Amino acid sequence: MSFNSDQMKAARAIIGWSQSQLSEATSLSLPTIKRMETQGVERSSFANVNAVKEALENAGIIFISPGETSQEGGAGVRLKE
Repeated sequence: MSFNSDQMKAARAIIGWSQSQLSEATSLSLPTIKRMETQGVERSSFANVNAVKEALENAGIIFISPGETSQEGGAGVRLKE
């Protein structure tokens, strides 16, 4: 499952990471992180999207697909228990 830029920002907020901290955790440049959040992750390479997803999941984030928890629920994120 992939994720969108809103989920990326929400995930950072949940774990209290700045864009700089996510940049450090992924070894991606700060401008790349900013671009992913403002222009959409779909404009980034698979490797960059995967690096962000892996870093956030390792920090305890679970990405939720649209409709995964209810028929009307949208995409989201939550923290692992």
